[in-house]
Amino acid sequence: MNIFWNTIANYNLATWIYQIIFITIGILLTLLLIYKPSRIIKTGMKIYLTTTYLWISLIYYYIFCAERSYNIAMVLYWGIMAIIWLWDTISGYTTFESTGKHRLLSIILLILPFIYPIFSLARGMSFPAMTSPVMPCSVAVFTLGLMLMFSRKINMFIVLFLCHWSFIGVSKTYSFDIPEDFLLSGATIPALYFFLKDFFLKQSSSDIKPQGKYINLLLLLVCSILATALIVALGMEIKLNQ
Repeated sequence: MNIFWNTIANYNLATWIYQIIFITIGILLTLLLIYKPSRIIKTGMKIYLTTTYLWISLIYYYIFCAERSYNIAMVLYWGIMAIIWLWDTISGYTTFESTGKHRLLSIILLILPFIYPIFSLARGMSFPAMTSPVMPCSVAVFTLGLMLMFSRKINMFIVLFLCHWSFIGVSKTYSFDIPEDFLLSGATIPALYFFLKDFFLKQSSSDIKPQGKYINLLLLLVCSILATALIVALGMEIKLNQ
């Protein structure tokens, strides 16, 4: 646990000015994407996401988390997602076009990266040993919010990678005493439902099995099971800290 929080403290202390730059650019691009979308802005956002994922892979995990036993696996995991974003930038697959649906949830997800440090402060932590908006879970929840807001045509590989990441993160709440990760996991469940529902129901014109209404019920069941597991995990976390 000490190694985990020491690496975070060293990362925040050495990179806080760069994190401010990342945050500022991210806010600006998001606002432009919402209010003045254009091909240049959409490409700019993809370049920004590619760069951010490379930052998490190389700077956060490879350099500052070198003491952690699993850092190489995380370097590869986030490096693969960076490559997917690079491919998306070149191919133009994700269109960043809004459907007008899921707006409230997407806004909540976009705000959550700024809740992470507030959560850390609320439980008695202080800079630099605290979560920040340019860390893996914060970047993941921001990306999910962005893709949910502009969900007309999205890269499901990224969605599935991030959802997988968020559920793995639940285990860290015990190992490293980081209940902040419940923010990502809790927000991911409804986001995953909407992503998969929209994806499968778009195929409703074809002869897929099961039919759309049964797919919806199946997704509701799966997400309900995940939500129940998360609530149980949260209850165990609270009990352990009493």
